[in-house]
Amino acid sequence: MHDLLQDVKRIDYHKAYLAALLRAIRKGADVRGYMIWSLLDNFEWANGYEIRYGLYHVNRDTHERIPKLSVQWVKYWTTINEPNLFSDFEYMRGIYPPGHCSPPFGNCNTGNSDVEPLIALHNGISRSQFPEGFLFGTCTSSYQIEGAPLEDGKGLSNWDVFSHIPGNINNDENGDIADDHYHRYLEDIELMSSLGINVYRFSISWARILPRGIYGDINPSGVMFYNKIIDNLLLRGIEPFVTIHHHDYPGELEERYGAWLSPLIQRDFVHFAEVCFKSFGDRVKYWATINEPNLFADMGFIRGTYPPGHCSPPFGNCNTGNSDVEPLIAVHNMILSHAKAVELYRKHFQAKQGGIIGIVTHTFMYEPLRDEECDRQAVKRALAFVVAWSLDPLVFGDYPPEMHSILGSQLPRFSPEEKSLIKGSIDFIGINNYGTLYAKDCSLTACPLGTDRPIRGFVEATGTRDGIPIGDLTGNPRFFVVPRGLEKIVDYIKIRYHNMPMYITENGYSSPHKPNVTMDDLLQDFKRIDYHKAYLAALLRAIRKGADVRGYMIWSLMDNFEWTSGYGVRYGLYYVDRHTLERIPKRSVQWFSSFLNDTIHSNKQDLSEQYVRSKDVTTAGFKVV
Repeated sequence: MHDLLQDVKRIDYHKAYLAALLRAIRKGADVRGYMIWSLLDNFEWANGYEIRYGLYHVNRDTHERIPKLSVQWVKYWTTINEPNLFSDFEYMRGIYPPGHCSPPFGNCNTGNSDVEPLIALHNGISRSQFPEGFLFGTCTSSYQIEGAPLEDGKGLSNWDVFSHIPGNINNDENGDIADDHYHRYLEDIELMSSLGINVYRFSISWARILPRGIYGDINPSGVMFYNKIIDNLLLRGIEPFVTIHHHDYPGELEERYGAWLSPLIQRDFVHFAEVCFKSFGDRVKYWATINEPNLFADMGFIRGTYPPGHCSPPFGNCNTGNSDVEPLIAVHNMILSHAKAVELYRKHFQAKQGGIIGIVTHTFMYEPLRDEECDRQAVKRALAFVVAWSLDPLVFGDYPPEMHSILGSQLPRFSPEEKSLIKGSIDFIGINNYGTLYAKDCSLTACPLGTDRPIRGFVEATGTRDGIPIGDLTGNPRFFVVPRGLEKIVDYIKIRYHNMPMYITENGYSSPHKPNVTMDDLLQDFKRIDYHKAYLAALLRAIRKGADVRGYMIWSLMDNFEWTSGYGVRYGLYYVDRHTLERIPKRSVQWFSSFLNDTIHSNKQDLSEQYVRSKDVTTAGFKVV
């Protein structure tokens, strides 16, 4: 039975024949499909049941369908176009032909487990397959990496206050030091340069530029800090992609008028944006006004897990808040703040400075939990209540019809003048995407408390069906590895918003929590490589279908303060030692650098030797194949 199920030769057969077919297609043959004989072992005419072509073995006594190894290969190959699993088996562990490996991974006759898997991976998808001028980079945000919360005139932000309240953050951690980027920014820019990226997305700390918001002066030291970052990026051929507001704002705005719950913040935000345009706009060509207004409203005003920590039952038990009303007010003020800042930019800066301006939205893709019409409708509502909530007003001038029909008078209204102001107020859409969920209708069927509310569109979003997750688990319980979801959400945005220019402004992987994790586990991050290759392949499919996507940015350059998760969840290409703050490259650094340069690193080098210490940056001398 073992021999029948471990059908490596069948996998080899189909890979070889598909490669031959592809050569014929590339020479112009109009071939439109490929079908494997057979789904399962069956009656093979005069040979009876002795000859077996199936992907599934059929037990002749019980008729049970038992998947062979080839089922796993077909699943990966057809659903996520992902060769990484098999390059691991073929060239690292030596389990599959050609059986290449080297110690400590195995004892094969030939092979190099440190190099050959990367070569095999590299042969799957390359930078050159993407459109000319496509931007590839990494991203961070100010509070998550900078540290120096009160240094050189910076004021306290909402996160400075919130993270110091016991119980708000995992292990009561905070961003007081974070990655100390404020003092190590030159090292970090050298890391970016050695990677070969051509864009870096980062955010401006509002409280570093305007410690008291509109109620105080501009902090020249804060302006100088970001000028140095921008200048050093450009010196190395890296475009700054600047987010004006990424979750953190001066704490004084919260104390004075409730920040995003008051229309007064619109004036404050426009003032902040104007300072940014005047100080940095001569060199910054890509502006995002606000990062994820939809997510911040959800976490800050529905769940109450982000500042200001507002919520109400059944969503949570906060000291104050109304989870059904406040998130709608907060997003309303963010939309108007965005539009007024864009109006200012277009009137006074854009023509001279030559930049573009947009917004970044948090996205999930959704699939129906059940094969029922009510769940297919739930998918549409989920997309409207998460994605279209912040995008429809900026493209069409009003909230989505799906929200109007459910929320009615609870939904804030735009005046005719405001509709005119917000409509068409983006040059591009920034897409942050980390996963896909199932959607279940809660208008006709019973659902858990909270999901059966208008603010959720009467939709339950879940990552499991019958106890089986929709994709591989990650370090965030809501994020699952579902590469097809990126292709689908890009398709959705392309269709709904008439193929407006798009940038994937965040996409990243954190490994599931593992007790007693070792340094080697953290640095040998093959699952992160697998993740990005699969998502890039999915994105490429969307682009080839006509989606106007112009960039892809990995979250994140380095492990950092991941909001309420503290430092326990790691998305970085570089590991950051929490004691020394050394930046230590993970295996994904080698892969991404190879991908970006359309080359492959071929000499063996212990990653632990590639530390960054103080201001001295060590990079490997890689041979190009």
